[in-house]
Amino acid sequence: MAEEEDEEPQELDYRFTLANERTFLAWIRTALALLAGAVGLDQLTPDLAPVPVRVTLSVLLAAGGAGLGVAAYHRWVRVERAMRAGGPLPATRIMLVLTVCTAVAAAVFSVLIVGWSR
Repeated sequence: MAEEEDEEPQELDYRFTLANERTFLAWIRTALALLAGAVGLDQLTPDLAPVPVRVTLSVLLAAGGAGLGVAAYHRWVRVERAMRAGGPLPATRIMLVLTVCTAVAAAVFSVLIVGWSR
């Protein structure tokens, strides 16, 4: 029993750490895409919708990108800690939220493209 207490924790297989990092970077790319979409919507589509609607949608996209960036880091830390502790990986609802928000944004932009800009 004393030997188990003296043992140092085993180093985590680097492939798991790198996989966690790749997932984090994929989420960051998605956050950057949301920010680029916000800038593009605000600056490149003046006839898509009235200014207040366009600005509101741009701010929502930018806020979503910022929120996703923060959530990506938080999840990376939680997964890293869980892997090092040998525990189960934490569940997340971020993917569900991102999916629903994407579907709603697609519906809103479809209505604007078909209904307003013609």
